[in-house]
Amino acid sequence: MSREMMVALLIGYLLGSIPFGLVLTRLAGRGDVRDIGSGNIGATNVLRTGSKGLAAATLLLDALKGAAAVLIAERWLPGAERYAAAGALVGHLYPVWLHFRGGKGVATFLGILVPLLPAAAAVYAGVWLGLLLLARISSVAGIAAAASAPASAALLGRTDLLPTLAGFALLVIWKHKANLTRLRAGTEPRVGARKG
Repeated sequence: MSREMMVALLIGYLLGSIPFGLVLTRLAGRGDVRDIGSGNIGATNVLRTGSKGLAAATLLLDALKGAAAVLIAERWLPGAERYAAAGALVGHLYPVWLHFRGGKGVATFLGILVPLLPAAAAVYAGVWLGLLLLARISSVAGIAAAASAPASAALLGRTDLLPTLAGFALLVIWKHKANLTRLRAGTEPRVGARKG
């Protein structure tokens, strides 16, 4: 691995590991988001604090850190964009500051795709939002969106990105393993549903 690739990986990791969900909820006086719901630091769990604004801000910032990592590499470390992307996603999923217990990567993966493969990002966003509106189950929408990224790369003829995006999709799906167990059991909560 070249020096540029290592620097890109590190920059990506440092950006990706910023836990915006945790930071925003604490600044807003909502406590530690890890103490509610699923204990996750992502936008879906932030929504369980009762603040749609905080959840939207978390989603946006988690996406922006993924995009920023790729754009920084594109500008100053050309050829190392995929390493920056990998660093950003791994940083979000396994941040050192939180004992490697991070988010599930759906928003960060979208942010990575925006500069890396915009057409795939559009498909990803469409799948994510469409399924979220139809099924009202965040995990279903996130898993399907992640799986759409390597499929889009293949259909667009970007076979150079296929292994990277397939790896990213598998990481996101792996982080949803508890959700998959609940989906099989029929106990996965729906977005906006009230608890009994």
